[in-house]
This record gives sequence, structure tokens and C-alpha cells, in this order.
Amino acid sequence: MIEMFDLVVIGSGSAAQAVASRCRKAGWTVAMIDKRPLGGTCALRGCDPKKVLVGAAAAVDAARLLSEKGVRSDNLAIDWAELIRFKRTFTDPHPQHLKAKLARDGIVTFQNTGRFVDPAHIGVGGTVLNATRAIVIAAGARPADLAIDGHEHVITSDQFLDLASLPPSLTFVGGGYISFEFAHVAARAGARVTILHRDDRPLAEFDAGLVERLVARTRALGVDVRLNTEVRAIKRANGQYRVMAGGPGGSSTAIDADAVVHGAGRVPDLEDLALDAGAVRYSEAGIAVNQYLQSVSNPLVYAAGDCADTDGPALTPVAAYEGRVVATNLLEGNHLTTSYDAIPSVVFTIPPLAGVGLRENDARANGASFVSNHHDTSNWYSSRRVGETYSAFNVLVEATSGRILGAHLLGPNADETINLFALAMRAGLTADRFKDVLWAYPTHGADTAYMV
Repeated sequence: MIEMFDLVVIGSGSAAQAVASRCRKAGWTVAMIDKRPLGGTCALRGCDPKKVLVGAAAAVDAARLLSEKGVRSDNLAIDWAELIRFKRTFTDPHPQHLKAKLARDGIVTFQNTGRFVDPAHIGVGGTVLNATRAIVIAAGARPADLAIDGHEHVITSDQFLDLASLPPSLTFVGGGYISFEFAHVAARAGARVTILHRDDRPLAEFDAGLVERLVARTRALGVDVRLNTEVRAIKRANGQYRVMAGGPGGSSTAIDADAVVHGAGRVPDLEDLALDAGAVRYSEAGIAVNQYLQSVSNPLVYAAGDCADTDGPALTPVAAYEGRVVATNLLEGNHLTTSYDAIPSVVFTIPPLAGVGLRENDARANGASFVSNHHDTSNWYSSRRVGETYSAFNVLVEATSGRILGAHLLGPNADETINLFALAMRAGLTADRFKDVLWAYPTHGADTAYMV
């Protein structure tokens, strides 16, 4: 059976919803396909459920930091099973709520794997969808395949977020967002945690000096962070898992854990789509697109979000933004291109690490003349009053214009404060204009005047 739609969207996350809703409001007939429950990674398996867990860990941490400073933290603990039940109050209802909303809007949903039959047709279950105007691929990303003996023993971030009980010990493979964020939660929930990272630079997208401080903070928490340590094999041993790794200087090490968690990166989720049948060019980086997010090989196809090969970082707001760009180009003709300036990014550790704009090495590579304002802020009022001993910043200001080129923060409320810098950079405010703002005090916003 063949069904006709103006637009067929593969995926149901932020990018998919952005383009589908705009086109449906313009009167297009729209179909949405997802092989997994509707909602996408952020709402179901990423940002939102993760932040619920981080919130509980932050509450425990805040009380512990203020122990003997006026707060009694005796017997303070995370009830993991109860926390996961709370997390599910956000995730479990979401697919049905979204399905109902899409139905009210007139968007037809298909819960199955979609595959190209030819450049204009998508097979889903026993139905073939004929896209008369466009096909948008917004399939997101998945955990990268691990070329490790015993990789079948590793659980993904999806599975970690659904653990009914927290294993007594966990080892994280890789030193990226997932590993550090989940390690901070698990350690505060009482687990013994190890992070194994294959080179000397975890969280490479962030300011190097602040990453060093975060690693120190993570170790002070009790997490065993091992750098220059590459995982070679994982074996089942005595009811646990033994992780075999190569250490610094060619040494070997073995770590026993009750669970091993994949934190070694994500890749575009494209393998089920039969893209070759659709004449859609792609690579390991994602679907090849032009400046309008249109496929370079099949003009009927557009791509947005983590599965598209663009310069944008793999972040939920970027996916939604790219979805809006695609919708505009579909409805108005190709004319809108993407801009990825001043997009803030956060590692939701405790305290959080955040950054926006250029890092020092990027600024130097661009030939910029700039002043680097950096300072340890652990003795600043905003850190001392909450007992945090690891906080710092590095803000880059262009010497000639006074424009803020980049801002990098570690410390309490960094995840919110970074948005002030992003706003200032997008608005083109100079450091002097930024300092002129009369901030509410005492707040973290007021601290920014001393950072520029």
C-alpha cells in the first residue's frame, strides 16, 4: 500500500518536531516515522532525564558542602530506586503525550523502522510513503560501536538511566560528557566509580585549564580518573566484569566493576535507513548537506540535527534550530543558511563546566589579538557561601574592539551564567557595555562584571 504525503520526517526529536510542526501549520500533509518511542533522545534518553538525576546529586552535594557550616547532613543519601521512579514521571508519559499532540495537529505517526525504497519513497512496516515535496532525516545519534573484545558487556547511557538499582561499582569507557556527568551522579549515590580515557585530554571541547580543575574536583569526589588509559578488552569474571586496559608508558591494568558504561562518543544513527537506495550521500560524520541543509545528492532530502554533517555541535538547541532552518527553506525556497556563533555548551557535572565562543588555542589559530582574563574563584563570595572549593573562569576579550570572543566557566551556576555571555556575544556587546549592566546582587550574574 502506498500513502502520499507532502513531507515525510524520519525521527521524532527536536529537529524533527521543529520542521514537521512548521510545515503542517502551512497546510502540508506530514508523516513522522520513528523506530523508537516518540520524543527523541533529549526528552527520553538524554538531557531531561539526566538532569533529573543531576538535580538529586546536586542537592546531596550542596548539603554535604555545607556540613559544619550550618547544615546537618547526617544520613543524607540518594534512594536510587525512588529517584528512577521520579525520573520516569517525566519520560514514561512523554511518548503518548507527544503522539496525541501530533495527532491533534494532523501529523500521522508511524512507529517502525523507515527505509528508503528509492529516492522518493520510504518503506515503513507494510506501507510505502511517497514524499511528494520533501523527506527530512532527523534520526539523531546512537552510541558509537566499540572495537573492543567483550563490547557486548557494556551498557549504554540509555540503560544507565533506567537502572532499577545502582551497581556498587562502575567503570566508564571514555572521558566525555556522558562519563563525567554520570560519574558525578553515581559517586554521590554511593558507587565506586572509575573513568578510563585513552589520552591525556578529556572533554576536549572545553577550556583546558578548567578541565584540569574539573578532573581534580572529580578525583576529590572519589572518582578514579585514569588518563592515557585505553580499554582493550572486557571479560566476565566472578560475577563482575574485568576491564583490561593499557596504561601510561605501555603498562597494563585491570579494573573489576559490577557494570561497564559506554561513554566513548556517539555517531549518526543512519545504518537502518538504506540511504544508498535513496541516493543519499553520507559518511561517518553524517548526511552530506549543502548550506541549506539539503542533501548534496538527492534534492528531495534534507537533514537536521545530530545525523547531519554540519559545523554545528551535537546539542538539542542546535537540532531544533536546524529543524527551523529546514522548515523555512522548504516553505520559502532555499535561502536561509545556518550560523553557529556563540552557542553555549555545558557539562552537567557538580559543579558544572560551561563554555561559549572561542578557546584560547582557537583564538590564536584565528590570529586574534586578545586579552585572557582568568582567575580561580574558589575564594569568591559566590563559591564560598555554598562551600564549593573548585571554581574558575577564563574570558577572552578582543584587544582592539573589546568584543567578548569566548567565555569559559567552572563553578556553581555556570550552566546558567554562561547564557549571559552567549546573549552578550550574540548581541555584539563589548566588555565595557557588559560591565555597565547593574546586576542584581549578590548573584552569579553580578560576578560576570569582574570576569570581563
